[in-house]
Amino acid sequence: MEQNIRRTLDFLKHQFDQSVYMSANPMDKKYRLEHTMRVTNIGKEIARGEGFEEETLIIGCLLHDLSYVDTFDSEDDWLNHGRTAAKMARPFLETLNLRQDQIDAICYGIAIHVDDQADFPGERSPLALSIGDCDNIDRFDVYRIHETLKNKSFTDLPYEEQAEYVGNVLDRLNKYKDMEFATKTGTQLWKDRIAFQMEFFERLQAQLKASV
Repeated sequence: MEQNIRRTLDFLKHQFDQSVYMSANPMDKKYRLEHTMRVTNIGKEIARGEGFEEETLIIGCLLHDLSYVDTFDSEDDWLNHGRTAAKMARPFLETLNLRQDQIDAICYGIAIHVDDQADFPGERSPLALSIGDCDNIDRFDVYRIHETLKNKSFTDLPYEEQAEYVGNVLDRLNKYKDMEFATKTGTQLWKDRIAFQMEFFERLQAQLKASV
């Protein structure tokens, strides 16, 4: 198991290092690799909580964004990046000491992780679905708060825009808080992270109101 995972991580880093896009955008490379490792560690937690084959989910998480080594020129490129990553991953996966059902589950989970659609048949197993769940869980964790506030230059906004933004975030989080994921472990991780974000933005909202 460890050899397959180690080889996958080496393959991923090599693809990133050889990428023209990543070389020209080092901050994107840094973020994508860090995001991938966070998603992978979430996958490890879900696999252990659910009794999945840990190796399968870890490898799927490591390769889920492999297609980011290419340049996305359109919205369609982004929408297709799961399916593209699955195509890129399969030849490498065939070189590992994996069963065919493991390879198929990994590729299908990668393919559907963006928009729940694949361009080849596969089983919507809890393990395959968990690749996308891990990705979404990371997207609503602590780092994303930091990233979004920084990218929005939140502290530079006038009060009215700050208040509107925080209100919109809380509305969105309220819609997401009761989502059910493919596993009990994934659902609980999601609820914990949404609850943290809601508490953060509710406190931020309260502080903004107390500032005027």
